[in-house]
Amino acid sequence: MPDTATHRIFNFSAGPCTLPLPVLERARDELVDYGGTGMSLIEMSHRSMPVVSVFDEAEALMREALSVPASHHILFIAGGATFQFAMTAVNLLHGGKTADFTHSGAWAKKAIADARKVGRVNLVFDGTDANYTTLPDPAGVACSDDAVYLHLTSNETIGGVQWKAFPRVGRPIVADMSSDILSRPLPFEQFGLIYAGAQKNIGPAGVAVVILREDVLAQCPGDLPGYLNYAGHVEGQSMLNTPPVFQVYMIKLVLEWLKEQGGVAWAQEAAARRSEAVYDAIARHADFYRCPVDERCRSSMNVVFRLPDEDLEARFIREAEAAGMSGLKGHRSVGGCRASLYNAMPLEGAEALASFMDRFATTHG
Repeated sequence: MPDTATHRIFNFSAGPCTLPLPVLERARDELVDYGGTGMSLIEMSHRSMPVVSVFDEAEALMREALSVPASHHILFIAGGATFQFAMTAVNLLHGGKTADFTHSGAWAKKAIADARKVGRVNLVFDGTDANYTTLPDPAGVACSDDAVYLHLTSNETIGGVQWKAFPRVGRPIVADMSSDILSRPLPFEQFGLIYAGAQKNIGPAGVAVVILREDVLAQCPGDLPGYLNYAGHVEGQSMLNTPPVFQVYMIKLVLEWLKEQGGVAWAQEAAARRSEAVYDAIARHADFYRCPVDERCRSSMNVVFRLPDEDLEARFIREAEAAGMSGLKGHRSVGGCRASLYNAMPLEGAEALASFMDRFATTHG
């Protein structure tokens, strides 16, 4: 069970995410007096050397963690992935251009809706009929002739489906990676633009990380309103205006922590072990728990499952909360239960949940 000395529980919330305790403790210690300056980092001018250094270090750590090549810019842009739904569209679909989309669930649906307000959208995969419980074989995904990019959501936080490999389509892939970035290596030669809201696997809410390839940046129009223009953010080095300093500082600390653990290679192995513990508990009690997701694309970040009825689900969530496990209620749009297992979730948390699931199924099954 969680360490009672620090009053920490296991937080399975889908976002904002659980954060590493050493990161929270360091932020606490540095909040009032940053680096002996006599003031907080979040009081300083964003043009001051301490703040500029934080941004430079966060960018360098992100580049190192994911092996981002020099051909790709790394940006920190205020807002979240929802803002990027619109921003990617106005930058890349201007003039009525066409993009291909994979409709894999709730978050893909929102990205599609915004893109349709700017340009033309062609669905190369629509998971509606399967209730968003599966994904296509990447080898079978092909782009339409006039598509300027293919958009996909690498991991659907609500539905619990995840691309385990990515299509090779001869077009830049634009990907929403909010809930699984930093959990595995990425083939950057396939991606023209990656965006990720920070609050699921990187840091606190309020900022998105955008990784943008130079040739895709060159396609962006120069006459967009300032904050919507990726070129302005590149030129301003993520400081087009007063940026979300605290959020980027926290990202830096999380990336430092991740590096100490062993980087993305460690994260990938840890994600497999955590998710396996919970999926195994579901399999052990197949007459009681049910995961609706196709086994070949089950998420290692968000494990969704149902119990025999909603009354039992409510009781499960209530008793788990009492046992020190929070955030297990499924999204309001789909119900059921969901365990989010981001990088900062210790293996002990997943094992504690699996043990609780065993006990609950034995008692109520």
